[in-house]
Amino acid sequence: MARSRDEFISKIKEILLRRRDALRKALAGDLSLLKELEQTSGDVVDFALDSVQDELSSQLAEVESRELASIDTALERIKEGKYGECEGCNTTIPIARLQALPYATLCIKCQRELEELGPDGVSWAQPDDTQAVN
Repeated sequence: MARSRDEFISKIKEILLRRRDALRKALAGDLSLLKELEQTSGDVVDFALDSVQDELSSQLAEVESRELASIDTALERIKEGKYGECEGCNTTIPIARLQALPYATLCIKCQRELEELGPDGVSWAQPDDTQAVN
């Protein structure tokens, strides 16, 4: 069982690396496209359409940037030997969940708890308050 999980993690690492590279290229392309658009001029309708396109590109870049950060975190967890371990309860995240969301850091139970209660409502998401200043 442990061997098949290690093989799975190895395959996921390859997938994450390919996805990371693709996202980096896409983000670099989006930035170069935006620079090209800034250099062109046209009438008011062209400007409006360009503005809408810029906004959509910006939102897409934001989503891709968040995914890229999640991928980098997953790759770091693989490197540290913590990949597939729930950050909330320290249980093993099922392979089926990792196949669906390769950069998941929470098991389904902890993810639901976080979504229902928010970060302030779950004890495992609370900052360590032993250093709190009174």
